[in-house]
Amino acid sequence: MKRIKTLLTVVGLTVAVAASAQSQGQMRLNEYLVINTDDYQDDFGQQSSWFEIFNSSYGTVDIGGCYLSDDPNNLKKYHIPSGDVMTQIPKRQHVIFWADNQPKRGTFHVNFDLENATEIIFTKGDGKSIIDRIKVRHDLPANVTFGRAMDGEGAFGPEANGEGWKVMENTTPSTNNVLVNKAAKPDRMKELDPYGWIMALTAMSVVFTALVILYLLFKTIGIANIKAGQKKEAQAAAAKAPAGEAAASKGTYGKVSAETYAAIATALHLYTVENEAHDEESFVVTQAATDRRYTPWSTHIQGFRQIPDVKRSK
Repeated sequence: MKRIKTLLTVVGLTVAVAASAQSQGQMRLNEYLVINTDDYQDDFGQQSSWFEIFNSSYGTVDIGGCYLSDDPNNLKKYHIPSGDVMTQIPKRQHVIFWADNQPKRGTFHVNFDLENATEIIFTKGDGKSIIDRIKVRHDLPANVTFGRAMDGEGAFGPEANGEGWKVMENTTPSTNNVLVNKAAKPDRMKELDPYGWIMALTAMSVVFTALVILYLLFKTIGIANIKAGQKKEAQAAAAKAPAGEAAASKGTYGKVSAETYAAIATALHLYTVENEAHDEESFVVTQAATDRRYTPWSTHIQGFRQIPDVKRSK
């Protein structure tokens, strides 16, 4: 069990180191200033040469443990301290290093300057794998930087040749090399749709489309519920009917049974036969002639009262 835990720990550390190294490979040297007489100041109020590193990935990258140098024969000239939270560079963000040859001032002050450097080299924590490098130009006027035309884009790596770099119109330390001045969305919308017709048609189309979708949705749900109810009623009727009738009418829900047809036919027949018709009544009672002169209630009726005259029908 202990061996398995040890193996998993080693594998985890290896994967973490590999992932970290891969992330560090997304870092790019992005801009530098050689002669600084009236430009950006460091945290000590000093104006020194500086260079910028850009995180071109979409995740935070810790550059602690990596190396910076101005000498290709000494790639480990400046070691970026590990454990400093400031070395964790967020996605698509920049970090400034001051090339003032005063490393005792802090993590971001290196032990070389750009006025005497031939190039800037950024190396991984192994001290051998070059992440990025760029030649230092000494023909730039004071307070003019040399940087990538677009942040993080262009040639990079051990054989980088400066492709994608240019002389910058303005220095942009710790920010994008290209500052895009976009108009506010309301202003752009006003230019595209000065009278509001596009907005009105868009809003109406969205509303009516939503209504149509809701109609179709509710209609589908209603039909499904009706069918489910009819199925349940058919099952309930089949369960209540006698076994023979249920077997005979199985699967015939919604059809008229033979008994119903027979009852309807009988009623129609009785209606069409004259002596069986009872739709019209005269309310006249006809009494048939009889020879008896007494009522069924008493055989002595003739002795108790006068016999009434009865009009007999012919």
